Amino acid sequence: MANIEALVAVVEAGTFSAAGDRLGVAKSVISRRVSQLEQHLGSRLLNRTTRRLVLTDAGRHFYQRAAQILADLDDAEQDVASETAGLRGALRLAAPLSFGLAHLSEALTAFLERHPAIELYLDLNDRSINLVEEGFDLAVRIGDLRDSTLIARRLGTSRTVTCASRAYLERHGIPRHPDELTRHIGLQYSNTSYRRQWQYETPDGHTLHAQPQIRMRANNGEALACAAAAGIGITAGPTFILARYMEEGRLQRILTDFGQPSTGIHVVTPPGRLVPRRVQALIEYLAGRLGDRPCWEANL
Repeated sequence: MANIEALVAVVEAGTFSAAGDRLGVAKSVISRRVSQLEQHLGSRLLNRTTRRLVLTDAGRHFYQRAAQILADLDDAEQDVASETAGLRGALRLAAPLSFGLAHLSEALTAFLERHPAIELYLDLNDRSINLVEEGFDLAVRIGDLRDSTLIARRLGTSRTVTCASRAYLERHGIPRHPDELTRHIGLQYSNTSYRRQWQYETPDGHTLHAQPQIRMRANNGEALACAAAAGIGITAGPTFILARYMEEGRLQRILTDFGQPSTGIHVVTPPGRLVPRRVQALIEYLAGRLGDRPCWEANL
């Protein structure tokens, strides 16, 4: 069992050193245990390079089963414990950068205060995390769910609005129709398509695709909001970023007569695994904090 725990810790912590710190043993002990497990199974589980550790196909399949077994054991221990016993154990959560900073940090801090025996590892990054290969328990995803194998629960809705600063609008005029954006400067979120970001629906149900002149591209919506507030151009983005700028008067919403796509905010977990009780508790907690009438839209 110690060898299996070592492999799972390496996958979830990312390095032998971090796994050793997690289990309270030396890096050399972790390395030896993983090697012993590979010898016992007769198969290489990890490809070791100077920069990173990558699971082999066999390692990925074994890790999924091993992590599930350890999670089941941990849950069994907690189930037979006193009902007053708190949640404990490690949680690994991935979430988009801007959303995580603005709307998850406070919630997660409160969750940790409620459950002092929980250890949280939070990865804030706009890239798509591979939960299984990178050892995450769950991830918050905004937008279309491309991996249909993941187990998803909808937490709320992300709505899109189009905004610009008053200074920009005074210089360039206020567009009254999406077609007028061809004469305006756009700020593009590079993690979504041009057509998707600048898509509008007319009051009679027709779909339009605007074509602003893109001056800036970024893979972070907060950077685009700052540029828009500085008068660089027009941005179309989620209310969980732009609502604060509008409330502060730094951005003004435009094209309000035209609808824009909304997307789901989901939490996803790896397939084929019984979700540990601590993960279920965090999912329920986040669902209660978000919902389809999120706090960031209270004043819109």
